Amino acid sequence: MIDGPVTLSTGGGSGIGAATARRLLGAGHRVAVTGRGQERLDRLAEDLGRPAELLTLVGDAADWDAVSSAVETTVARFGRLDAAVANAGYATFDNIADGDPAGWRDMVLTNVLGPALLIRAALPALRQARGRIVLVGSVAGVVYSPGNIYGATKWASASRAESTSTPSRSGPPTPPSDPRRATARAQGRPRHPPAGRRGRGSSSYRVPPWTRSASACVLIAQWTRFTASSLS
Repeated sequence: MIDGPVTLSTGGGSGIGAATARRLLGAGHRVAVTGRGQERLDRLAEDLGRPAELLTLVGDAADWDAVSSAVETTVARFGRLDAAVANAGYATFDNIADGDPAGWRDMVLTNVLGPALLIRAALPALRQARGRIVLVGSVAGVVYSPGNIYGATKWASASRAESTSTPSRSGPPTPPSDPRRATARAQGRPRHPPAGRRGRGSSSYRVPPWTRSASACVLIAQWTRFTASSLS
């Protein structure tokens, strides 16, 4: 087994998560991926030739026991953790006016609670390795979409990235008057997408070229480096 960097990704059995795993393995990383379905994880491992550098773990990204166990198993297997990718998430493709509330709870828990659980579980190992956390968001998290509940969960993801990257201080932080303005400043990009390019994965949203596909065109990866002083 190679002695490369170690990355743990939630929701890694298909889509962006699976593509990320492939890319990282090709770049010399050791990779652990979680997913709810054993079948998808087995298919991914089989497609990749079941390399020793790949660890697949069944678990729900919104379940604390599953997430903390995934981190512990990854560190036990590979010896450290250099990056954690909060990728698990999905949309119900409806709106607050006439959508089905039955599907909202699981989506909100996966998209909002899931990244928080991963950060909480991975922090000790990431601090030790001076590692990184990646929150996979969406253009829906920075551009208003009327009645879109999925968009609200991705606004939460952007906020989670902002607050996680800010060193802790005494007292609660003062929220920005406009989350889009704060996020734009932090990422060094325009406050709004260029006209005519909303939702197309433009470079303004830092979409990696290799993820530009029909299913990944709205990807925003927000990176945060953890140091000894952050979130102390």
